[in-house]
Amino acid sequence: MRPALSSRLAEFGTTIFTEMTRLANEHGAINLAQGFPDFDGPEFVKEAAIAAIRAGHGQYARMSGIPEIHRALSAKYRRDWSLEFAPDSEIVVTSGATEAIFASIQGVCEAGDEVVLFEPYYDSYKASVRMAGAVPRVVTLRSPDWAFDPAALAAAFGDRTRAVLLNTPHNPTGKVFSREELETIARLCRERGVLCITDEVYEHLVYDGRHVPMASLPGMRERTITISSFGKTFSLTGWKIGWACAAPELAAAVRAAHQFITFATATPLQHGAAAALSAGPEYYTGLLAAYRERRDYLAAELSRVGFGVRAPAGTYFLCADFRPFGFDDDRVFARHLVERAGVAAIPPSVFYDHPEHGRSYVRFAFCKKKETLRMAVERLNSLSLRERVGVRGEVSPP
Repeated sequence: MRPALSSRLAEFGTTIFTEMTRLANEHGAINLAQGFPDFDGPEFVKEAAIAAIRAGHGQYARMSGIPEIHRALSAKYRRDWSLEFAPDSEIVVTSGATEAIFASIQGVCEAGDEVVLFEPYYDSYKASVRMAGAVPRVVTLRSPDWAFDPAALAAAFGDRTRAVLLNTPHNPTGKVFSREELETIARLCRERGVLCITDEVYEHLVYDGRHVPMASLPGMRERTITISSFGKTFSLTGWKIGWACAAPELAAAVRAAHQFITFATATPLQHGAAAALSAGPEYYTGLLAAYRERRDYLAAELSRVGFGVRAPAGTYFLCADFRPFGFDDDRVFARHLVERAGVAAIPPSVFYDHPEHGRSYVRFAFCKKKETLRMAVERLNSLSLRERVGVRGEVSPP
């Protein structure tokens, strides 16, 4: 009898987020691993969803999203990025950006097509490519500045390349792709007739530099699927409201897959998200200032404790080099942090095809209350991280 699990999924196992959250719960650790806030989103957004429930908006939504959120998204992209997306033909609302990514790849890829990924990559990317019967081609972002080699990128494009999947601002590194880097990617897409699928969920969390939507570059509007979500910006990740915006033909491809994945996203929560998306620039200014304060605090404290730290240019993640403590394996060190310090972080080597490039750092999430971050720092202070370690990074008995 053949195995129950499909071979397309067998290589992926349980996600590292589930694994580290389970370890954090087992050891009573402060969870700086999984990227969700430990505080709630704005009251006006919750009240809008409650009002929608009370008004009887409890049935299936229109498959591509309620008209209110389409109009709000169209206005948002015009206001924030000077991009025009027609509400009905160029916007698809999905159950989170993760579904939008999956639906986009299923919608545009044939079996045997190739999709270019930048490693480290968010873990759903490669699984989405594999489940479409497509083949991932990986280009490495190299620390400490997370640059890619343009020649390596060009070499990753071949006769079967269908799309590039790009995440900026980038999880897990916090990198914000520069306009020059984006133009390099765009030029290859235009020259080779390749699509670009962009995950831009951290678009409003840029501390250094500026977010540049790929669709805003010359010749890219018609070949880009722009994906983002409501949860990261409005601290309501459990609502799972995402979207894809693209030219009509590409949006129709996303919609064709979406209708057989979730069909529609929770109706009253779409009403709440529509209210949120109508918020003006002052909301984003306050959000950015609050996260910048957390970023600067955690970066300074981790550096003081002994980590090698570069403050991220974007997102709410911070990568810290742990090699000063004598470890050489991120999974060993992440378990050590949970068990000895009571703090959970993500070992990012699981986000690489070439894990040796990601074994020297761990990822901390700073989308937490300030008191949570202070407690985490206190726990790190309470443990002598400079314990004697073996040559394999194994902790010696105290």
